[in-house]
Amino acid sequence: MTSEEKNITNESTSEVTAPESASTEAAGSVDPNAFVPELLTVTPSPHIRAYDTTRTIMLDVCIALLPALIWGIYIFGLRALSVVLISVIFAVLSEFVWEKLMKKPVTVLDFSAVVTGMLIGMNLPVSVPLWIPAVGSIFAIIVVKQLFGGLGKNFVNPALAARVFLFAWPAHMNTFVSPETSLSPLAVSVPDVVASATPLSALKNGIMPTSTTLFNSVLGFESGCIGEVSALLLTAGFVYLLVRRVITWHIPVAFIGTVFVLAYIFPQSAPTLDFALYEIFSGGLFLGAIFMATDYVTSPITTKGRIIYGIGCGALTVFIRYFGGYPEGVSFAILIMNLLVWYLDRYTKPKRFGGAKVGKAKN
Repeated sequence: MTSEEKNITNESTSEVTAPESASTEAAGSVDPNAFVPELLTVTPSPHIRAYDTTRTIMLDVCIALLPALIWGIYIFGLRALSVVLISVIFAVLSEFVWEKLMKKPVTVLDFSAVVTGMLIGMNLPVSVPLWIPAVGSIFAIIVVKQLFGGLGKNFVNPALAARVFLFAWPAHMNTFVSPETSLSPLAVSVPDVVASATPLSALKNGIMPTSTTLFNSVLGFESGCIGEVSALLLTAGFVYLLVRRVITWHIPVAFIGTVFVLAYIFPQSAPTLDFALYEIFSGGLFLGAIFMATDYVTSPITTKGRIIYGIGCGALTVFIRYFGGYPEGVSFAILIMNLLVWYLDRYTKPKRFGGAKVGKAKN
């Protein structure tokens, strides 16, 4: 064998046996370029293996909102579409402009601003002037979200905070129209609108609604905000989010269930069961319980905390509906419970397994 052949043989042998010899070395001297299977790669906890991103989650929420939004456009006309589109456009533009001015990474493609805009628009009456959704979206994105650090840093739900802020114009926020009322989709305001009473207005006065039936309340053929009227289609969105594992059932069920139980035990009108059913199917209860109380950032992370949170939201909603100045109490109830989430997470966190309890040192 020539010297060149020996060199070739030695090189090929070393290439084949290199990983084998490396495996016998100490852990601290392992070749960093050696291949390690992904399943054997350990990272710091928590160990979560999933393909969900903010973008995919927000897209799922948009899809879940679509049935109720389409129904709102169907019964209230194209002006409902104008209100929601303006809300979404100004939410996205506000986030884009703010992040550009502050020289931050632009995050509008994660669809979180789109969801905020959709929720603001769906929480508005169709008769509001078109500057109302624009102002609400700017307030939600810049004041509530970005000034506190952006996505994941806000301590209350931006869409709900914007809705409560817009109550500074009560004449616009409390004017509702009957289904199939023809309103101009492009007019800045509609001064000649004929107001219609909502079922919650009647319930607030201790009488059963006469303007609609219980079936229409479930289906959504009644006056109210654009996206809150159809409990049936909002429930369809709830089922979709459960199937996609975007949310869990604990908060919505605890929230709506508490309102039903309290309204049934303490009715303000007879028959008791009908009153309790009207209380849960009227107003923004389903929209708030399913799509806003379950916000990842402003809701508890523990199962026990979520149930307590939902019960608290339900109890506050009934209290505000019964004794407050507004017939609706969902927005206020969720915002109040948002402020208590830190305490719920702190006192409902699971106990650590193992370890010694720290106590006073013995002398």
